[in-house]
Amino acid sequence: MKEVIKQSLRDSAAARWIALALISSTMFFAYFFVDVAAPLQSMLERDHHWSPEVFGMLGGSEFFLNVFAFFLILSGVILDKMGIRFTIITAGLAMVLGGAIKYYALTEGFASSGLATSLGGFWPSVPASAKLAFFGFAIFGVGVEMAGITVSKTIVKWFKGKELALAMGLEMATARLGVFAVFRLSPLFAESGGVNNSIFWGVAFLMIGFITFFIYTFMDARLDKEIGADGSSEPEEAFKISDLWLILKNPGFLAIASLCVLFYSAIFPFQKFATDMLSSKLNVSIVDAAAMFSYFPIGAMVLTPFIGAFLDRKGLGATMMFYGAILLTVSHLIFALVPAEAFTPFVAYTTIVVLGLAFSLVPASMWPSVPKIVEDRFLGSAYGLIFWIQNIGLLAVPILIGSVLSSSNPGVAEAIANGDEMAKYNYTMPELVFAGFGVLAMIMAVVLKIVDKKQGFGLDLPNKRD
Repeated sequence: MKEVIKQSLRDSAAARWIALALISSTMFFAYFFVDVAAPLQSMLERDHHWSPEVFGMLGGSEFFLNVFAFFLILSGVILDKMGIRFTIITAGLAMVLGGAIKYYALTEGFASSGLATSLGGFWPSVPASAKLAFFGFAIFGVGVEMAGITVSKTIVKWFKGKELALAMGLEMATARLGVFAVFRLSPLFAESGGVNNSIFWGVAFLMIGFITFFIYTFMDARLDKEIGADGSSEPEEAFKISDLWLILKNPGFLAIASLCVLFYSAIFPFQKFATDMLSSKLNVSIVDAAAMFSYFPIGAMVLTPFIGAFLDRKGLGATMMFYGAILLTVSHLIFALVPAEAFTPFVAYTTIVVLGLAFSLVPASMWPSVPKIVEDRFLGSAYGLIFWIQNIGLLAVPILIGSVLSSSNPGVAEAIANGDEMAKYNYTMPELVFAGFGVLAMIMAVVLKIVDKKQGFGLDLPNKRD
């Protein structure tokens, strides 16, 4: 008599990819909002009197609560304790709420309100609009990072032992498409209605993303029912708070988390300043510079799924991370050291493509490697800890870059605020800082390969089990 093998929803290829499409759609809209103000630095300086330091603080504020209030670690614990559905809805609501507050901060209604007057009473060097925008972006940051770790665990749930790296690559590619869209659309929205019009459309997209998250929860509930999970404590062995110490003692975890924070510190903060950097160095308009940089996520979007498929079948994850760190460093050195007269559009596009390749190699290899290093029962907390460590860098680096930009360009901020259209920043020093993070990322990639060899995690082995 033949043994009947019970099939679940995740054994259906169509169901797996539909689930991926739903959660990836939300991340597309979330990543759009993350950088919705990135191409608008000069407009914020001119229309809202935000200095480079204030603009850098806006980028850092997204991670403030995650770092200092430990919300990201808490998010990982909530995910492991309460399950995917509860966490994914909470994340969606936080993103919409935070986005709405950030939008209100840049409206005329807020500027003429009593709240603006009261906020102006402290920290006078920072405009009231920026203070409220910081607060809203911090709440959004809690939601988007909570969504990130939940999506990572969700993909593992559906694709482990199957097309895991490809699925993660496709999700990241969809998110990168959101970055492409924002550098194309945000300047156009701002031209027709100011900065707050761009933020408004970002919030509208977040609301659509919340709907796709909500639809996914029905698929998750059905899968839990089929595999016998109760929706609140998914792992067979319950997660305990003390397990955080076990994660932090894992040398593989420490190596990959260190590589993560160094690599992303030279990517996401750079995106905030890239448009103005290209505009200054090439002497082109903000719209043209934003359109040029939009090809950076396109390269990552196209290449990441192919790299994921390669990792599933052939492996070499740790090696790919090392190569990605090298390309990251080379890209920033080109931005820093090639003089303006030799920095042609061809050089700019080529460097952006190389940076996009780096942005494909490292994330596509890194995130599917985490389940090889830690147990499934605290996978959510492991992702949460990695994102928390990453957020320390993402909080500090934009503020650091804003400060370096101002100190290395004395008088430029004041000239721009006074309407001098000829005033431009020199980005040599900020780019050298980014290159420094790339060098450190290379070192940590080597350390990760050494740890992998000693511990036998199999980071260079294929993900797919035939």
